[in-house]
Amino acid sequence: MLDQGAPPHHDATAAPSSPGLAARLVRRKPVERLVAEGGQGEGGSLRRSLGLWQLTMISIGATLGTGIFVVLGEAVPKAGPAVTLSFVIAGLTALFSALSYAELAGTIPVAGSSYSYAYATMGELVAWICGWCLVLEYGVSVAAVAVGWGEYLNELLDGTIGVTLPAVLSAPPGDGGIFNLPALIVVLLAMTFLLGGARESARANTIMVVVKIAALVLFCAIGVQGFRSGNYEHFMPLGMAGISAAGATLFFSYIGFDAASTAGEEAKNAQRDLPRAIMLSLIIVTVLYVLVAAVAVGAKPWRNFTDSEASLAQIMTDVTGQSFWGTLLAFCAVVAIASVVLTVLYGQTRVLFAMSRDGLVPKVFSKVHPKTGAPRANTVIVSLFCGVLAAAIPLGQLADATSIGTLFAFALVNVAVVVLRRTRPEMPRTFRVPLSPVLPALGFGFCVWMMGSLSTVTWVVFGVWMAVGLVFYFVYGHRRSRLASPDPSEARTHQK
Repeated sequence: MLDQGAPPHHDATAAPSSPGLAARLVRRKPVERLVAEGGQGEGGSLRRSLGLWQLTMISIGATLGTGIFVVLGEAVPKAGPAVTLSFVIAGLTALFSALSYAELAGTIPVAGSSYSYAYATMGELVAWICGWCLVLEYGVSVAAVAVGWGEYLNELLDGTIGVTLPAVLSAPPGDGGIFNLPALIVVLLAMTFLLGGARESARANTIMVVVKIAALVLFCAIGVQGFRSGNYEHFMPLGMAGISAAGATLFFSYIGFDAASTAGEEAKNAQRDLPRAIMLSLIIVTVLYVLVAAVAVGAKPWRNFTDSEASLAQIMTDVTGQSFWGTLLAFCAVVAIASVVLTVLYGQTRVLFAMSRDGLVPKVFSKVHPKTGAPRANTVIVSLFCGVLAAAIPLGQLADATSIGTLFAFALVNVAVVVLRRTRPEMPRTFRVPLSPVLPALGFGFCVWMMGSLSTVTWVVFGVWMAVGLVFYFVYGHRRSRLASPDPSEARTHQK
């Protein structure tokens, strides 16, 4: 006989027990919820105003120019004339990852890029790690490109009015200066465009991309006149180790398609246009990278690429014997590199926007201005951080730090494709990676291989960065995650 006074074993009105730490770390955000929240921010929504042309230009704008205008002088001494192979290897690695990005961008068209893809497939902790890598990837890339912009600005000033900025104001500590003022200025200029909204930023970027492509075509047409086959006699002076080391440094030049994927919530037809923009832009920039690198090494001995980031302008001057052409290229580079700063800075703000909406970083990053449809506070904070970073740290250290963050994030994207294929095979996909899981596995393997080519110092910096990120997550992020509550609006009220 049952004891009527005994408490029941189950109380339907009792609150469910809180999941343990392990369960919270692997909780996944449903794809449907990710898509449904697209564009929504604090106080307003992002505006869908970008078509295929604008998305492709964003991708090219974030990619084309970084490795050629800025880092070529850093990569050639590592690989010699075989730097062309380094571009091919870096491009091939990017291609495998781009295929995975294209599938996920068409399936989950949201602003968070690989962070959101990881959240839907591998859980919150992995998503946080991926997002933290993207912060490193985008933020440091902006700073690295801004440093090179200052080099070309000096070339332009010298060719037009015969003066240059003093080293104390145009180089960071460790490179003979105190503060790199031009690097800070170009970041602040990009910030001004972004505050106007995505459509206005896309228009400015398109103009700059056209100038950039024209400049590189002009360089090839003139630089080939100084081509010397003898510069290729010792094609691999530093062996495969040098080629892979240069390829790892150059890989950060291929993050443009990643920037395009962050525009998922501002694209008119994201599922159709994002995969197309990603693949089209990667093909264009890889062809131009290899052509320009081949002409540059043919026109200038590889051992002479150690004196300046503005190497293309100097080659133009040396080949023609006239300063006009070098000055013209410097002007084009000043305009063109600014587009990289603009579009990569755009990507950084959108990743933080998505992380903030999920509660993992403060909600200030997801506040949207009602008139412009842009996350203004987010843009200002990120711009000031990147500007100060660019003004204080040398280029080579920035480029390698960007590469390792990029490679890590791309490796996770290749895994995410395979996981989503297995867990949600019924989902409609506007693009599918061929030969899956073989190609995603190759993409993952290439990323890991190139990460192994980076220096010990870069790995130490990456380890410290990840440790700081994990501390922030456990102190702040996982406690305020919107997935901690079944009611998103309730979770939002507790976010601070």
